[in-house]
This record gives sequence, C-alpha cells and structure tokens, in this order.
Amino acid sequence: MSYVGINIGALTVNDTIRLSGIINAIFISLILGWAPAGSGQTAPEHAPTTAVVRATLDAVFHILDDQQLKGPGHLTQRRHLLENIIAERFDYEEMSKRTLAAQWKLLTQSDRQEFVQLFKAFLSDQYAARIEGYAGERVVYLSERTVDGYAEVRTRLVSDKLDFPMDYRLTNKGGAWFAYDVIVDGVSLVMNYRSQFTKIMTESSFQELLRRLRERPTKDSAKN
Repeated sequence: MSYVGINIGALTVNDTIRLSGIINAIFISLILGWAPAGSGQTAPEHAPTTAVVRATLDAVFHILDDQQLKGPGHLTQRRHLLENIIAERFDYEEMSKRTLAAQWKLLTQSDRQEFVQLFKAFLSDQYAARIEGYAGERVVYLSERTVDGYAEVRTRLVSDKLDFPMDYRLTNKGGAWFAYDVIVDGVSLVMNYRSQFTKIMTESSFQELLRRLRERPTKDSAKN
C-alpha cells in the first residue's frame, strides 16, 4: 500500500501510517469521532470502554450513511456534524501533550492552547478532505483491556475489499472515557505525528512548527 502525503503549508509531511484511499479517510474520521450528548448514541458515563466506542462509531456511521447528507453539496454540513461528535469524546489536549512529548513541559500555557487548537484544525481538515471516500465499511469489536484508568479497545475495520486492525486508546477522566490515540495496522497516530513534529522542532523550533500550522492551506480556503 502507498504512503499518504500530508501538506502543512510549504512543508510536506510523510504520513507513515500504511493506509490509502478509504482506509485513511475512515481512520481519520473514526479517531476523531466520539458520540455527543443528545445524539441518541451516547454510552452511560461509567459504561465499559467497548460500549463507549461502539456507541460513538454508530453515531459516526449514521452521519456517513445518511442519504440526505450525501454528495459534495453537503460536505460542509457533514463535516460540522462530525466535528460536533469529535468535540465531545476526543481529548485533544491529551493527544497534543503526547505528540509533543518533552517539548510540552517547556511551553507556556498560551503556546499549549494555540498548539491544541491548530492541531485540532489540522486533523479536522485531513478527515474532511477524504470523507467522500467512505464506502460502507463497518467495525468488528474484538476485545478490551483496562488498567489503572487507561484502556485499549481492539477492533477491525472491514468491508468486501478491506480488513484492518484498529485499536483505540482511551483515558478515564472524571468517570468518562476519552480517546487520545488510534493504532492502525500497528502504527500509532500519536507516535507518527510525534516523529514528524519532533523533526521540525529539531531542525528549526517549536515556533516554526506553529507558524507552519497557522499558515497551512485549509480546505475551505482552497475552495476559494
């Protein structure tokens, strides 16, 4: 399978996750999809982690399967609906902290907040750009493991043509589970971006990473 290239402004970042086409699209949307209150799919606060993941992915697939939201003309609406799901159950700060690793401790609160928002916007653009490739894939739930407030839910993403392992990592905060990483075919999203961003910071600086994230072309601006 081919590697996927992701552009951040003038910088080309090689996404070493071994996914192409629809696998990359579903990967991005699923890692960011956690069911919001009021969706009708929300798991109870103290539900087992598999129940949380299942309810959330059901909500994501409900949006992707909605015939009234099909087609390029509804892409923006679909994106906003998915972003609402994202915000409720994905811990962007935890993901940012793990992605930046040791650099996180050196940042001011202002820099941390800006990075979280820029990283969130970057990921949103990645899955939105590929959402039209969705073709009815489904999830098979395999097992879950919980240790000291952390959990991993093992699944497989399957269709007539595809079959990939996708493992979700979650942390428990205040009795609720929040996702912070997904492992696809053995490759961690957090570790993937950690290696790429560390390279940028080593060769230049954290401020340069922020600049490139700020100035990257967005999907909305690309349409104008």
